[in-house]
Amino acid sequence: MNKKLKLKIHESLSAVIPITLIVLALGMTVVPMELSTLMLFLAGAALLILGMGFFTLGADMAMMPIGEQVGTQLTRSKRLWLIVAACFVIGVIITVAEPDLQVLARQTPAVPDRVLIFTVAAGVGFFLVVSFLRILFGWNLSWLLIGFYIVVFALAAFVPDAFLAVAFDSGGVTTGPITVPFIMALGLGLTAVRGDKNAESDSFGLVALCSIGPILSVLILGMIYNPEGAGYTPLSIPDIASTRELWLEFGHALPDYAKEVLLALAPILAFFVVFQVFFLKLRRKALVKILVGMLYTLVGLTLFLTGVNVGFMPAGNYIGKQLAELPYNWVLVPLGMLIGYYIVKAEPAVLVLNKQVEEITGGAISQKVMMEGLSIGMSVSLGLSMVRVLTGVSLLWFLVPGYALALGLSFLVPKIFTAIAFDSGGVASGPMTATFLLPFAMGACEAVGGNILTDAFGIVAMVAMTPLITIQIIGLVYQFKTRRAPAAAEVHAVQDEEIIEFGVSAGEDAT
Repeated sequence: MNKKLKLKIHESLSAVIPITLIVLALGMTVVPMELSTLMLFLAGAALLILGMGFFTLGADMAMMPIGEQVGTQLTRSKRLWLIVAACFVIGVIITVAEPDLQVLARQTPAVPDRVLIFTVAAGVGFFLVVSFLRILFGWNLSWLLIGFYIVVFALAAFVPDAFLAVAFDSGGVTTGPITVPFIMALGLGLTAVRGDKNAESDSFGLVALCSIGPILSVLILGMIYNPEGAGYTPLSIPDIASTRELWLEFGHALPDYAKEVLLALAPILAFFVVFQVFFLKLRRKALVKILVGMLYTLVGLTLFLTGVNVGFMPAGNYIGKQLAELPYNWVLVPLGMLIGYYIVKAEPAVLVLNKQVEEITGGAISQKVMMEGLSIGMSVSLGLSMVRVLTGVSLLWFLVPGYALALGLSFLVPKIFTAIAFDSGGVASGPMTATFLLPFAMGACEAVGGNILTDAFGIVAMVAMTPLITIQIIGLVYQFKTRRAPAAAEVHAVQDEEIIEFGVSAGEDAT
């Protein structure tokens, strides 16, 4: 086996094992699971591990180089109209290709799938253009975020409550395993030709701004569509009686997801081919490497989506429902926090972001520190989401103070931490959130008799919000330590000097 692939699979194994053990422990104690649901979950976990391994290697070999090359070439062209048009088209293409959005659209009864998908895609395309203009003209990210979120929350006052959570969730799911590697690499390419001291920090922030576009566009859509008339269809869990039926269940789903991923990657590949022919003209070796990487990405995402949709979604829904039916259903809150802490480690785009952050910051912000910050943020968001499910508290009671705190912190921490934090919010809310945590919340909400659209939806938005705070707090700690370091060095230098002088005087007196 390819050594790099073996390493990636080993990394995904260590990421998926904790959440698998938690689900197994729950299934054997508090919420006994039916054998069919347990078999589906375990088979799904195996596919998840393989899929993440193939995908992360494919992202390194293909998605990242394509994004960086396209970004660099666009900037070098110095044709503003071409760059603006290309950024909009790229934004639309990669969003339509995003598997997370497909999952959310299927679970949202408020609007037709295609209407929601293309509305979100237009929002991402527009804000990718805004992101490029920010890089080009050096606009302050904090002020942009404040301005756009003021507009977001102002519009939220005019949108039906049943549509509000869907709008904020759409902002989280658009930044998934296809979008994140491509957009982050595009940012690196766009800033690469600048060469100034702020270039590297400005390469972050694209995901942050692109997460706002879907929220705004879907809020506007919410003023047109009436979600009150839409009905929610409970998730059905297939009855598996044998291993043959188990493999047939996955076997029937695998070609469908392969087709879905192939159709998603095709526009990106076509876009790259056009750039290769007219602008890039990469050598054969580099071209073959990218094409092999695209094949790895196709295989990885197919296995991953089949595993989470067929195996993880029923398990999440079942566990949430059973926990909520317990006499002590408050246990949803601490268990939700435990699941949240570990499940973010299985998000494929998180691994891509953490690696890039470590590389760009020269190890100053390590992958371990990033993962810890995201895990804590995810844990808090799941706990708060379960409180919402049990009490029916409005999503805005959490989002407004949360974003106010996050935006306030942006003026206290180094710029790069703000950009990374707001990127992290979008990255953390990936396919594991859409296919395990959302069904988990929906099952719990159904059991307590809550409103699915207002109480269960919104979990993606909560997951996207809390890392904004935790990563920036890490930035405050980092800033405090770096400020203390020079002061401590000065003190040691003075002490050493005094010791030397004392030693010299002592020697002189002795003579």
